[in-house]
Amino acid sequence: MRPLSFQLYSARNFPPLSDSLHAVASAGYQQVEGYGGIYADLDDTALAALKADLDRNGLSMTSGHFSLDMLENRPERVVEVAKALGIEAVYCPHIMPDARPTDAAGWEAFGQRLQAAGEKIRAAGLTYGWHNHDFEFKALGDGSVPMDLILKGGPDLTWEADIAWVIRGGADPFAWIETYGDRITAVHVKDIAPAGENTDEDGWSDVGHGTVDWKSLFGRLAATPAKFYVVEHDNPSDLSRLATRSIASIKTF
Repeated sequence: MRPLSFQLYSARNFPPLSDSLHAVASAGYQQVEGYGGIYADLDDTALAALKADLDRNGLSMTSGHFSLDMLENRPERVVEVAKALGIEAVYCPHIMPDARPTDAAGWEAFGQRLQAAGEKIRAAGLTYGWHNHDFEFKALGDGSVPMDLILKGGPDLTWEADIAWVIRGGADPFAWIETYGDRITAVHVKDIAPAGENTDEDGWSDVGHGTVDWKSLFGRLAATPAKFYVVEHDNPSDLSRLATRSIASIKTF
């Protein structure tokens, strides 16, 4: 498996960022994934300072999340930020509930919208795709599934597969990997606590300490083009614990 990355969104509640970068590097990670709150509004000087902080900790920011608004309205700046930080892959991470389509035609159109938003990103030589949550796997009234429709509407979209959200959406991740494995360019490695546990952490757990069969999943994902394996926890209570326990578990798979 390729070197592990760490999603810095998991560290958002443990400022300052410099300390989080040090903690992640000390745990053994070589890569991190950024998100808009870190860099979307930075000027070039601040971006250079962030890059220097990454370099000091021996970290590469190989992938990053950018909002759909920024992708559609400031694509040139997305490319500039990516180039400044060394980001190779750009993913659109979310759409708010009140903006989500309600029927099959709407979801396919949303895929077309994502496709168009990535035109300049792909033209700059960057990987571009969609990062899922759970709602994309909940069948519509006609039986169609939004994730199918997104990928149909955006034929050039790659997929950053957040496996734990696939499971929370009621879907079988192995079946989705079988169907769309050739479009998976990154994976979020996240775990789900046993029912009723870790309620203070929204039911998530450190990787290897939950219910997701990561050993089997890693074996299946090895046949995909996935280049980035990104450890994540949406609401950890202890950053160092998350980083160290997760990487220790993954080494045993």
